[in-house]
Amino acid sequence: MAVFNGVPVPADGQPIGYSKGKYRVPDRPIIPFIEGDGTGRDIWKASVRVFDAAVEKAYGGKRAVAWYEVFAGEKAKARFDNWLPEDTIGAIREFRVAIKGPLTTPVGGGIRSLNVALRQILDLYSCVRPVKYYSGVPSPVKHPERMDVVIFRENTEDVYAGIEWEQGTPDAARLIEFLNKDMLRGGKKQVRLDSGVGIKPMSVTGTKRLVRMAIQHALDNSLKTVTLVHKGNIQKFTEGAFRKWGYELAVEEFRDRVVTERESWIIDNKDRNASVTVEQNAALIEPGLEFATDDFRQALYKEVKNCIDTIYTTHGHGAWKKKLMINDRIADSIFQQVVTRADEYSVLATPNLNGDYISDACAAQVGGLGIAPGANIGDGYAIFEATHGTAPKYADKDVINPGSVMLSGMMMFRFLGWSEAADLIEQSMERTIEQKKVTYDFERLMEGATKVRTSEFASHIIENMGAAVATAAK
Repeated sequence: MAVFNGVPVPADGQPIGYSKGKYRVPDRPIIPFIEGDGTGRDIWKASVRVFDAAVEKAYGGKRAVAWYEVFAGEKAKARFDNWLPEDTIGAIREFRVAIKGPLTTPVGGGIRSLNVALRQILDLYSCVRPVKYYSGVPSPVKHPERMDVVIFRENTEDVYAGIEWEQGTPDAARLIEFLNKDMLRGGKKQVRLDSGVGIKPMSVTGTKRLVRMAIQHALDNSLKTVTLVHKGNIQKFTEGAFRKWGYELAVEEFRDRVVTERESWIIDNKDRNASVTVEQNAALIEPGLEFATDDFRQALYKEVKNCIDTIYTTHGHGAWKKKLMINDRIADSIFQQVVTRADEYSVLATPNLNGDYISDACAAQVGGLGIAPGANIGDGYAIFEATHGTAPKYADKDVINPGSVMLSGMMMFRFLGWSEAADLIEQSMERTIEQKKVTYDFERLMEGATKVRTSEFASHIIENMGAAVATAAK
């Protein structure tokens, strides 16, 4: 199509292609953008200046972005009486990669979350949130520099599927009756009659494609670990299944390049003592094994023997230490560990709700959501976005921190393979913060800082790109 939402497509740009899992990026890609509601207007104006400057300085005019505005949220409602026009979805499908500011979801209902709608319509099943400390950013923890993780949050299932029934409604009563009289018949569990009820679906498909993307990212970037975050000790057939399916995917598809934490224990025991028996090895990885049932012991012996028989030749004699480690942690435990020893983690792969919580908790250590980038990625489509809200009371005042969208743009350029432009954005923003030229949210927390407007922050970043280019040239 040459027109979406009545706006002509840039004639001097080309669409991004996609084939066999690979994006084909032209030198002048057409990239749709959604300005965003509230503070999104100020943020986008500042961010697009930074994006264009980075591309110009990195490639000297040989590459450029053909920006194409599409509409969602308040601007779409005002123009088309539609919060999320079909043409907006159509344009993102056509051009594949887009970027957006924050969007409104009015309190009290009336429309569903536009962010969730975009993810579900385009099947953007992975929410990717890198959380990294930039020098100079105010932080509430002593060692924020230890934080450098990428969170892969499943984006389409879990409680966000929205399958629920309100307390007191006939449908809720019917479901509770079915559960109590049929599915829970004869047991001690019963659902209280005055309950609201929700269903938490988690599938093999949803889990494995998310974990696959997380592992591939870790391998592509030479990272050390992928950690499956779950609450499987309580929710055995949803969160526990996420853990199980994640491990299955890792060994099915990446066997020669990964080792599970449990396998590493078995192999290391064999490395340390070549004559260790299966039974002795099992006792080392399961203290108190002598008190277990015979069935449990026999299953463990089988696990140890299978590990040694199948992968010791490729993973033994220390080779496992060079493999990508796949491990898992209980969700409540990981909240403590990202505070006390964040540097032990590289990639976190999580179900939807866990990922929502943990990504914000990690971001709080390195400057908050105002500087936290994010992306929603599927097979053939990706939307990069601000992770914060619209903050309408600050709209059009040129005061808000644009870091979230700017760093989301940095992520987008890396995704496109334009790493030079991405580096300029990242390095110049960090340099600007180190110079203490920051918006009010950081200025009030930094001694000796100079408070600047949103637009001025962008200008300082662009100025610092010159310094970054000069440094790189030396």
